[in-house]
Amino acid sequence: MGKVHGSLARAGKVRGQTPKVPKQEKKKQPKGRAMKRLKYNRRFVNVVVGFGKKRRRPLGLGLSRTSEQPVLPRAAPQQGTAVVAAAAEEGKEEDGMGRTLTLGLLFGLWYLFNIQFNIFNKQVLKAFPYPITITALQFAIGSLLASTMWLLRLHKKPEGNLVENATTLSPLAVVHTLGNALTNISLGAVAVSFTHTIKALEPMFSVLLSALFLGEKPTLPVVAALVPIIGGVVLASTSELSFTWKGFLSAMGSNVTFQSRNVLSKKFMTKGKGSLDSINTFSIITMVSFLLLAPIALLTEGLVFTPEAMAAMGIADPMLVMKRAFLAGICFHAYQQVSYMILQRVSPVTHSIGNSVKRVVVIASSILVFRNPVTQQNLIGTAIALAGVFAYSQVKRIKPKAKAA
Repeated sequence: MGKVHGSLARAGKVRGQTPKVPKQEKKKQPKGRAMKRLKYNRRFVNVVVGFGKKRRRPLGLGLSRTSEQPVLPRAAPQQGTAVVAAAAEEGKEEDGMGRTLTLGLLFGLWYLFNIQFNIFNKQVLKAFPYPITITALQFAIGSLLASTMWLLRLHKKPEGNLVENATTLSPLAVVHTLGNALTNISLGAVAVSFTHTIKALEPMFSVLLSALFLGEKPTLPVVAALVPIIGGVVLASTSELSFTWKGFLSAMGSNVTFQSRNVLSKKFMTKGKGSLDSINTFSIITMVSFLLLAPIALLTEGLVFTPEAMAAMGIADPMLVMKRAFLAGICFHAYQQVSYMILQRVSPVTHSIGNSVKRVVVIASSILVFRNPVTQQNLIGTAIALAGVFAYSQVKRIKPKAKAA
């Protein structure tokens, strides 16, 4: 038997007399975005100012392992802070430049889709004068694109029951349907430039409806900005060569319905649930609008969007008309979606200014494409009305001073 260390009387007492050490938790290894941030800081932020390749610890009298040359000392704390600040500032500049480029691309797509929609739509309506059927087709294409967007998970699906959301949004869908149908009726009756000149009166109807239903009293600068808008539209209308009462009244009706939609959205839409963002709201409204307008189109205009029916009307190339109608429907839904994407990134005032510029671009492009005869008085009236719209968007950003109690 080997040598026994210690007394047998103390056997088993060592464990009980040893203090317990709490269990040490292992430091978690960063993953995902935290690991990327750590690698970025190691590579770009926590750096030492110097020359040459990456240095190792000096040996002896300041000599490195790989060379006989002395290693430069570490940067002073103030110098290191300056490096970190410079790196952070550079990151902010790159981030800001990326956002600016993205926003510029979205504005370009917004204008491009809107111009193409107006051109294709006018070409279709000149050959196929059935605006209700064309509007229902545009809603159908928009509904298909929205469903595809949800199926491919390009955008988050709306929360809750789709039927309940559609029922809630049905008042907005009614005025949305009426507004788009009246716009297409106007585009089919008069020139594109004249329709958009009349639609420049939207701020006037916005002020009137907000005062009637929301109790919002307009300020004096807002009222003053409406004067050139009304005067410019009157001046352009009296000299419009393609003027018809059908086109004029349809454009005015679309102004009333679209601004009623905005007022209804402020009055009835609930906040705080977060179940519907602007893109999902527009998608559901488009689907409900198709369900509302498709039966009306069949009852009023019949089943006319077929190659056989178009050939019977005397249309030389029905497939070309159908192709342009589908392209117009895609551009219609695309420019609306891009418009909501821009609105999520900028303020409403910036969006309204962009909308004013878009109207100028659409009017100019339609005149160039369709070669519509335009008088000097018409150009001056259109310019005055659009300048008034721009002034209106500027004065709307001025908040009225609160009255002292």
